[in-house]
Amino acid sequence: MTTYDKINDLRQRRERILQGGGEERIAKQHQAGKRTARERLELLLDEGSFVEMDAFVETRGTDFDLQQKKVAGDGVVTGYGTLDGRLVYVSSQDFTVIGGSLGEMHAKKITKVMDMAMKMGAPFISINDSGGARIEEGIDALGGFGEIFRRNTMASGVIPQISVIMGPCAGGAVYSPAITDFIFMVENTSHMFITGPSVIKAVTGEDVTFEALGGAGAHSTVSGVAHFASSDEETCFSQIKKLISFLPDNNLSDPEILLTGDDVNRLNEELNTIIPDDPNKPYDMMNIISRVVDNGDFFQVHENFARNIIVGFARIGGRTVGIVANQPRVSAGVLDVDASDKGGRFVRFCDAFNIPLITFTDVPGYLPGVKQEHSGIIRHGAKLLYAFSEATVPKINIIARKAYGGAYIAMNSKHLGADMVLAWPTAEIAVMGPDGAANIIFKKEIGKADDPIAFRKEKIQEYRDKFSNPYIAAARGYVDDVIEPATTRQRIAGTLDMLSGKRETRPPRKHGNIPL
Repeated sequence: MTTYDKINDLRQRRERILQGGGEERIAKQHQAGKRTARERLELLLDEGSFVEMDAFVETRGTDFDLQQKKVAGDGVVTGYGTLDGRLVYVSSQDFTVIGGSLGEMHAKKITKVMDMAMKMGAPFISINDSGGARIEEGIDALGGFGEIFRRNTMASGVIPQISVIMGPCAGGAVYSPAITDFIFMVENTSHMFITGPSVIKAVTGEDVTFEALGGAGAHSTVSGVAHFASSDEETCFSQIKKLISFLPDNNLSDPEILLTGDDVNRLNEELNTIIPDDPNKPYDMMNIISRVVDNGDFFQVHENFARNIIVGFARIGGRTVGIVANQPRVSAGVLDVDASDKGGRFVRFCDAFNIPLITFTDVPGYLPGVKQEHSGIIRHGAKLLYAFSEATVPKINIIARKAYGGAYIAMNSKHLGADMVLAWPTAEIAVMGPDGAANIIFKKEIGKADDPIAFRKEKIQEYRDKFSNPYIAAARGYVDDVIEPATTRQRIAGTLDMLSGKRETRPPRKHGNIPL
């Protein structure tokens, strides 16, 4: 064979690899409303930047006529490229090749690019579209999953890891995405579950559809497994690009400062009137956030899950910040099991990747009830306390209104190590709300009063005037300053500049034991 023949053979082999499972299976993929593995990478990465690795890898399995089914690439496309000019490593499962099932060599391809991402300190993005473990390869397939899980764990807090679910993801396969930092799903085509509807029907007798059990809606609103639910694949990739823009490449670098043209000294007089005069009247915390951040651009994470707390990324003065805020419009902004999980995990991500934390506090307490207690609100609530206490990044707290009891402590208080606590004049910092406090402090007097209702009302107002304000906390140094709301953006930006060189060490240890 001449050199020309060998080069021509190479070209033909590559052409066959590009066809994946063949035209018929590609057409079936398109009919299901899904792109192929390579089409997805073309959409995600900068044009012409993708460099494929291990395109010629094949399965080594021989049982159950597997050699007759094998296709070069072994059901996953791996390599690296750039996303908005930044290096990222990627894997994209090919459902047209043996259903995208994971076998020994399939897993080795993925772990190889994960190892390279770790070495280079670059984000890793995994696109999942697979029938699960390749049954024909038995324990080798399970071992492959284990190797991926271990690397997910080692990379956690070192490089950003993003999982994109664009087809089925079932059984053990779900645990790799679960370890990663962010999970994206697509409505109607993405499904995640440990056991499918048929198994559930057989074991428990419950009837449930794929979508209701493990669709994007279920996981982005009920379970909280998915951070983002997109209407289609194109929207999904746009969201990923926006997320990446806020993140550093790794834990040793800082997020890029992007000048937005929004003056850091901009005042917003609307903030002076945004808190209702009635302390029990709700308002939308998003209206505060949008007025403080650069150009009102706030990228919300877990938008539809535990909506009583808000988390997400924004910029102030061009710097990436992570925002955690109570939402008075939903359950009065109380902390519960889901809100604590959501907030705690987000705080830990920001701390791992050098992203300053800003909290907007308006919290009346923890959600009471038997269900919450039996669901472990004590344990789950401790996660948020732990996360803020553990975090060493710059931490700024804005107390807008209510800050009651243990929930006040949990929301990035001075007592947990906040670097700067600023309160608005509308802040109410107390052990509990005036209603409850009056009932306890003046219980006997209320009982003996000629007009208990009027007397109770009087004592509630007395407590509110005396304790439900920011000045007692400020007198103790627990609040660093009471500020005019209109100046909030200016004060945060100045504080971020002041804290830019912050260094804080913790006692040497292997790791802490967060209450999981």
